[in-house]
Amino acid sequence: MKKYIVILIIFCAFLPKGASAMNDKLFSACLINPVTDEIIWEKDSDKPHAMASTTKILTAIIALEKADGDEIVTVSRNAAYTEGSSAYTKEGDQYRMEELIYGLMLNSGNDAAVAVAEHISGSTQAFSELMNDYAYNIIGVKNTSFQNPNGLEAQGHYTTAYDLAKIAAYAMKNEDFRRIAATKVIGVTPQNRDEEMFYVNHNKLLNRYEGCIGIKTGYTKATGRCLVSAAERDGMMFIAVTLDDSDDWNTHAELLDYAFSEHYPKTVVKAGDIAREEDGHRLVYERDLTVPVRRGVKSSFEVVNHFAPRTAPANEGEKVGYAEVFYGGRKIETINIISGEEKNQAPEGSFMNELKRILGIWL
Repeated sequence: MKKYIVILIIFCAFLPKGASAMNDKLFSACLINPVTDEIIWEKDSDKPHAMASTTKILTAIIALEKADGDEIVTVSRNAAYTEGSSAYTKEGDQYRMEELIYGLMLNSGNDAAVAVAEHISGSTQAFSELMNDYAYNIIGVKNTSFQNPNGLEAQGHYTTAYDLAKIAAYAMKNEDFRRIAATKVIGVTPQNRDEEMFYVNHNKLLNRYEGCIGIKTGYTKATGRCLVSAAERDGMMFIAVTLDDSDDWNTHAELLDYAFSEHYPKTVVKAGDIAREEDGHRLVYERDLTVPVRRGVKSSFEVVNHFAPRTAPANEGEKVGYAEVFYGGRKIETINIISGEEKNQAPEGSFMNELKRILGIWL
């Protein structure tokens, strides 16, 4: 009996503070490392549940990837009269696509979501089919079904905490999505009338939690409070999801605190590091890759470089290949390899470059 008590004490030491209280107050939750896709903490993260307006995360990322931000979208009567939270659109209004994405992400506008869906797919039904195709075939969810682009209650509209975390992780790879999700307030004026509207982000963690960078709230009476959040510190980002949690702001702060306390940042690849030297040029990694690694856990990384065949030397900055990064034998990231400066090129501001400049002036 004593042995079981010791094991239980050790196990509890690795749970977030107040984890037992969390279990009582929420339907499901998932805390992930989005780089490695590891689950850090979860409660019933594979159980399906309606997700309210957190649906709009997928609507927004599809819009950003399928349309140009400057495309003009005309709001239909169907969109303008959509029930629930609104981006204040009117029938016949014309907006830039990006402005409507702000409206659906910050103000949680159901009307904006319908306008976006109709513009891209012709109808909300066709867009819902696109959402399901995206979720399963591009993102890789396992137990999710979308019936509309905004999260209004509908039979067969559900996800799981883990699937929603995967959708959020995919969306947060897009720099435009990250910028929009982190915006606290923005003014928008439709193209056809001179009336500026202000969209205010409903995500209170942007002001309450250090490092919070998004992403979306949701609520209906039937669904309860739903929240997806992301925070970044020291190059590490974590994503938390709760479904039907009446105390979600505090839950997320606690989950994210736990994630940061249990991990340290490991830089696997640095921008400018040499992947190979070829034709008098350094072929280098285009960007950094920092991976959150759990404290006390042995980490195993492998970087495999792939180079495209060429018949002539590459210009500086030109993509020449890519690197696949593996963690524990599973691919977690792909990074471009580009042509850097010439191998023997003197650094800018060096004596040799200054001498060349002066000689060039004299000649």
